[in-house]
Amino acid sequence: MFRFARIIPLMLVLALCAGLSCAGLARAEQAGGLIPLQPLIDKAKKGDIITLKPGRYKGNVVITKAITLEGEGPRDKVIIDGGGKGTVIKLKTDGATVRNLTITGSGESYNDLDAGIQVRGNFNVIKDNRIKRVLFGVDLQQCNSNIIKRNEISSFGELGLGLRGDGIRLWYSKNNRIRKNHIHNVRDFVVWYSADNIIAENTVTDGRYGLHFMYSRYNLVEKNTYLRNSVGIYLMYSDSVVVRGNRIVQAIGAAGVGIGFKEASNIDIIDNEILYNSVGLYLDSSPFQPDTTVRIYRNTIAFNDMGARFLTNWKGNIFKDNKFLSNIRHVSVSTFETEKRNVWEGNYWDTYEGYDHDGDGFGDKPFRLMVYADRIWMDVKAAAFFKGTPVLTMLDFLERLAPFTDPLLMLEDKKPRIRPDFEPLTKGYDGGGGNAGKTVKTFGLTTGASKSGTSLEDFDPFGLHKK
Repeated sequence: MFRFARIIPLMLVLALCAGLSCAGLARAEQAGGLIPLQPLIDKAKKGDIITLKPGRYKGNVVITKAITLEGEGPRDKVIIDGGGKGTVIKLKTDGATVRNLTITGSGESYNDLDAGIQVRGNFNVIKDNRIKRVLFGVDLQQCNSNIIKRNEISSFGELGLGLRGDGIRLWYSKNNRIRKNHIHNVRDFVVWYSADNIIAENTVTDGRYGLHFMYSRYNLVEKNTYLRNSVGIYLMYSDSVVVRGNRIVQAIGAAGVGIGFKEASNIDIIDNEILYNSVGLYLDSSPFQPDTTVRIYRNTIAFNDMGARFLTNWKGNIFKDNKFLSNIRHVSVSTFETEKRNVWEGNYWDTYEGYDHDGDGFGDKPFRLMVYADRIWMDVKAAAFFKGTPVLTMLDFLERLAPFTDPLLMLEDKKPRIRPDFEPLTKGYDGGGGNAGKTVKTFGLTTGASKSGTSLEDFDPFGLHKK
């Protein structure tokens, strides 16, 4: 049967569904009313494409069938407005597409997770939309294999960070692909109790947590930019996550952290730029699981107050082929302890004072980071105001000349690099070589029986992510 040639003319269907004449529609628009949208959705059949003409449509709609809802022309001209109540669009189906729309005006209920789009199904595509003035942006709950791509997402920017909603929220959701979105002025981007997701090429700015993992595993975070967030990426109680090729910049303030770890295990931090943060890397009881490691390879850790800060004297972290540049302090511990139990090998330290007589690219003597009087500003909180000032710098210099206390050996790198451009010892390693799982390297399916791999390949039977 001819089904609107799969393109449903807007005015005709509205007239059929709502019993409105064209003149009646014109009068409604002239009166400033929103164009009804739910009747149009209810009339559509599975597989139909609803193309909306420029205008302002009434939100709080529910999609329960595999249809495409799209805007014609520039997305700013086709607006779906929730009127400040509830969620603007709910996807309670598999295989639907929402694209090229401006979605705005959700409610403000945290309990109900009022959002621009709520997803409660699988294999849906949300792309090329502007989602603004909503509490939560896109909320995925117990749904798998969805694609969230090229959207601009923002919350109520005038509210404090803790009062905004999350830009994207994954809850018990697997195999989703979150790519090339621009997320700004939201609270967090959270991935909780979720596995096998790819988060790639997104830009997240001016929020609280650029990306926050909780009890999640086998996820890939790649080629994202995190700028001016309170925390760039935080991995909490999560395992087997690969974080590679990201740029984390200007996580500043008292709680500013580029990448943080809390009881996280079997993590790969590879080829990232971690720049201009209060703390570049913050490690708290990580790795947590016995016989696992955290592998920190080939990162540039530069221009931070502290390059890497440990809460306590821990073990299991492997630092190789990193560049420590122009940090006020490269490595520190919150207590008066060392980090000698971790592996430090082949890193470049711009404070290294040594030579390379045999020309092998490594210093002839180990790099030893000693703790002198410069930790006064860490032990005495009020002294932190003078961090980096000539007074503390001079005090540290005098302490090195004639120590009046025994200095503490913080760490020793037996193969320090002489130059910042070098052939890495870890060349070719892309992640997933830990003890608990194979993650990205094997691209095998994780099963309940084996739990030995992951499904991080682009599992996409309908080819949706390529469009």
